Amino acid sequence: MKLRSIAEEKNIKKSFLERLDKSILICDGAMGTMLCSKGVSTTVCYNELNISNPKLVQEIHKSYIDAGAQIIETNTFGANRVKLSRYGLEKKVYEINFQGAQIAKEVAGRNIFVAGSVGPLGRPTKIFDKLTKNEKHRVFTEQIKALCDGGVDLIMIETFADLDEMKEAVNAAKDVAYLPIICQMTYGQEGKTFAGMDPFSAVKELSEMGVDVVGANCGRGPQDILGVIKKMGSISNIKLSAQPNAGLPRFMDGQFIYPSAPEYFGIYAKRLVDAGANIVGGCCGTMPEHIKAIADAVKDLKPKPRMISVEIKHPTGYFKKPLIEQPFLTSLSKKFGKKFVVTVEIDPPKGVDVSKALEAAMLFKKYGVDAVNIADNPLARTRMSPVTLAHLIKKKVGLEPILHFTCRDRNVLGIQSELLGAYALNIENVLALTGDPPATGDYPYLTAVFEVTSKGLMHIIKTLNQGYDLAGNPISPHTNFCIGAAVNPNASNLDREIERFKEKVEAGASFAQTQPLYDINIFKKFLDKISHLKIPILAGVLPLQSYRHAEFLHNEVSGIIIPEGIRERMRNADKPEKEGVLIAQEFLADAKKLVSGVCLMPPFERYDVALDVLRVLKEKRGRKK
Repeated sequence: MKLRSIAEEKNIKKSFLERLDKSILICDGAMGTMLCSKGVSTTVCYNELNISNPKLVQEIHKSYIDAGAQIIETNTFGANRVKLSRYGLEKKVYEINFQGAQIAKEVAGRNIFVAGSVGPLGRPTKIFDKLTKNEKHRVFTEQIKALCDGGVDLIMIETFADLDEMKEAVNAAKDVAYLPIICQMTYGQEGKTFAGMDPFSAVKELSEMGVDVVGANCGRGPQDILGVIKKMGSISNIKLSAQPNAGLPRFMDGQFIYPSAPEYFGIYAKRLVDAGANIVGGCCGTMPEHIKAIADAVKDLKPKPRMISVEIKHPTGYFKKPLIEQPFLTSLSKKFGKKFVVTVEIDPPKGVDVSKALEAAMLFKKYGVDAVNIADNPLARTRMSPVTLAHLIKKKVGLEPILHFTCRDRNVLGIQSELLGAYALNIENVLALTGDPPATGDYPYLTAVFEVTSKGLMHIIKTLNQGYDLAGNPISPHTNFCIGAAVNPNASNLDREIERFKEKVEAGASFAQTQPLYDINIFKKFLDKISHLKIPILAGVLPLQSYRHAEFLHNEVSGIIIPEGIRERMRNADKPEKEGVLIAQEFLADAKKLVSGVCLMPPFERYDVALDVLRVLKEKRGRKK
């Protein structure tokens, strides 16, 4: 195929904008919904069908054109290197996008515009991804060049939540071609994107970049997008596009069912045009019947003049809202720097009987322990919710809990919901953890969630502390969690571990707990390297029970190093359990001079062993080295 010249691309742009000046253009509906309706499994890569089943993709394009669509989008929404790598298709980025454009062009004819669909790289990048700005730019450039080589007429950058990421896509499009650019973000119920961006800011910043059309797609349905379009149209004369979902879906018989009828879409198509929309189409759940209803409803309508309000300045970017300045002082954090803080870890029961855990907590409270760590399904094995046990211990025993909270089992919605519930139960201290993968536990066939890592979890908690959820919606009152981080002084790449730890501190961590430690020299080296971070450290201490226990921890548990000399002591001990207590006491006596506190981890729920170790703290002088 002969590539178009700059002059040809500029003529396409001129023709497209002239048609928008005179008429309402109808965009197509959902590609994925149609593929699913034709029996394509949701487990396959829909974009790869451009190669393996081009006739099916073309058939769907034609059905939308027959319904009245004047813009059809290529089957390339997720065809970037990042998303295709999930299917092992990252080397086929060019082929999939080029073919996607060619398939659409073959069926479009002269009067139908083909829009190259470009979606986000994944989840909002400032929370989830580690791609640099330049890397994102290269990924978008790779995809958009293939689309342009395939002959698309427009670039449709859609379904974004992160404006900064969308800007990189826009810059890539401008670097590649002179074609029209349409930018659509996805807004929630409160009129903001998942990343907290409002429509006013999106219009302002994208207009300044010189994009041709700004709008909204996906979301909850026509009503919400109508509200967004009204806001956009009130502050700018830029051309607008609207492509709502067919309402909120439910999952039934292996597929999503959307409630909005075509007739309903026809009614809202008129309202969207009245609000200023120049392009109207559909997103998830919409089919040719919806597009026909839109086309019939707006066929005689012309673009509406707008009444522009005085421009109002709005915050832009990620959570740039007035922050609530807080000391994050919980009853636990008030003790840091004033005393050597002692915490002990308690595992929730494997059933519903909490009596042993409560008895242990009562015993620790009498002994002067400051807080108990409540584990969250350690080793990915089923136990009671740590939130429940933390609440019961605080309510019935009066001992401060440190809630271990992992990202393994919850998406970001569930994370926020459970954190708010925990705070309502007066749980104020959270140790933010990524979590053990389920393959290490009793359920190797399970798929973990891991939408965020521990650093992303800290970002979420910090945002709740500032009085907002992740979508930028205010919560009242704000939370006041004290955030803890895990750190491993035994890491083989200590410099990388320290760099990650620094990122956690910057993300909001106000104290840290280490992996179990047995070598005071390794610990001192670590503490020297992080002394500039000025954060309380709780040293992890796990008493050994036997030589076999020591061998297991050293050889089979990631992140734990037991020096050969310690293992030999356990091998040669007449009474291994007592020797393990002595080793832990020796380490604790040395560590007390270096850190803010200890996190004692009783082996196999042997809480009596924990008390034996803690007796060294009652001595006026610790044991000699």
